[in-house]
Amino acid sequence: MGSLSFPASGVVYIDTAPLIYSVEKHPEFEASLRPLWTASKSGEIQVITRELALLETLVGPLKHGDSVLADVYSELLTATEMRLLPITLDVLRDAARLRADTNMKTPDAIHAATALAAGCDLFVTNDGGFRRVASLPVVIISEVAQA
Repeated sequence: MGSLSFPASGVVYIDTAPLIYSVEKHPEFEASLRPLWTASKSGEIQVITRELALLETLVGPLKHGDSVLADVYSELLTATEMRLLPITLDVLRDAARLRADTNMKTPDAIHAATALAAGCDLFVTNDGGFRRVASLPVVIISEVAQA
């Protein structure tokens, strides 16, 4: 099982799926993501995501009436070692352009536009569709886990 490599410092954008893998301790991917959280807690890197990730992570727990898991997601996404970015009009405009150019789904276009606007050094996801955004430094966690 491989481990995620990331810059010695800088900004790492984390998509929603890897957040879920970390919190719910996905048997295939959680161990590969552990170094990311260790580096974030020590201040080596800054982990960011969009406020949209809160919505996306809460859906499953709310569907299943799991308020404990919903609270875990809320705590993680508002933790001091993670920066939760607001959705701005500029990001929405950039996301619309990405969606028009790549045919990405709206939430994915918002995540990609946010990461680009924040100047992220790495974009951690498990969705190969983000590779359609040429300037986005994408790492697919399933590929890391297989290495």
